[in-house]
Amino acid sequence: MSNFLQLHLLTFYPPSNLNRDDTGQPKTATVGGAPRLRISSQSLKRAWRTSSVFADRLGKHRGQRTQRLGEVIEHHLRERGATPDRALAIARDIAQHFGKVKPEKDKAPARTEQLAFIGPEERAAALAMAERMAEGEAVTPAAEHLLRHSDTAADIAMFGRMLADNPDYNREAAVQVAHAITTHRVTVEDDYYTAVDDLKTAEEDAGAGFVGELGFGSGIFYLYACVDTSLLVRNLGGDLALAADACGALAEAAATVAPKGKQPSFAARSRAHYVLAERGEAQPRTLAGAFIRPVDDRDLAAASTAKLEDWRAKLDEAYGAAADASTILNVEGRCGSLRDVINFCRDAVGNA
Repeated sequence: MSNFLQLHLLTFYPPSNLNRDDTGQPKTATVGGAPRLRISSQSLKRAWRTSSVFADRLGKHRGQRTQRLGEVIEHHLRERGATPDRALAIARDIAQHFGKVKPEKDKAPARTEQLAFIGPEERAAALAMAERMAEGEAVTPAAEHLLRHSDTAADIAMFGRMLADNPDYNREAAVQVAHAITTHRVTVEDDYYTAVDDLKTAEEDAGAGFVGELGFGSGIFYLYACVDTSLLVRNLGGDLALAADACGALAEAAATVAPKGKQPSFAARSRAHYVLAERGEAQPRTLAGAFIRPVDDRDLAAASTAKLEDWRAKLDEAYGAAADASTILNVEGRCGSLRDVINFCRDAVGNA
């Protein structure tokens, strides 16, 4: 039996470009026939796991997603006196178990072709094995000596990983995150901007040193995330305390951490004005259906909140309650607090 923790958030972002597409414009989606702003789940998850919230709440229990473990090993061995050729050979021999190693003639021959999510124990095991090999010990690197089936890295347990060449050590993500979309129709606008050369003299032309355009948009975003708390505990090898820390960190980050895209230009540092947290054994469901028809109201925040709560009530009437317990933070209604939500989410692990 699985137990689920579900988070529903409404967050207003002022003019910003938090998550860009391949042309530099804010990402969008057409929902209910209307254009919406969108923030991808990949952008959100990276912002959360690299945030000070995760650093403070999870500490050393975080992994690293990188192609450069081999370079870390190579540098470590060279600092300990290994010759460059020997250090590189050992690094490549070990790194191959985390991904396909680049060709020897590549400009970065110790890197892997793919990014790999590596836990702190796996990193330590790789360095320890490299030291033994450099000292002349007859060691043959193998996946079972380097990789782990469960994590002390909470972010790997939460967001999963795939190792194409070692699928036995893949991790199914315990956390599912939807793309955030605005609850209402949005038009992307363009900012025409200039940069002035401070050393240009009055005798020269009055033009700018640089001219550019930057897309931006603003809106209230609905975000949905679901945690299979039973799977999270299994991924963490049964560590209930760490699983609780992970759920609390996720809730705090989702409510307080914004993606980093173009923040120096827009300072769109927002907080969720509405958070609904639910837990129970029933199959999880998003409440995005509340916004199939875009909200059209002068008070978008209040109208979005009302539509979400109304849709939730309708789903519960049709299918039965989707949660055994819930808690709400509503800034406008001065109801609840972030601390209440965090504690609620931490307690969800006790039911896993």
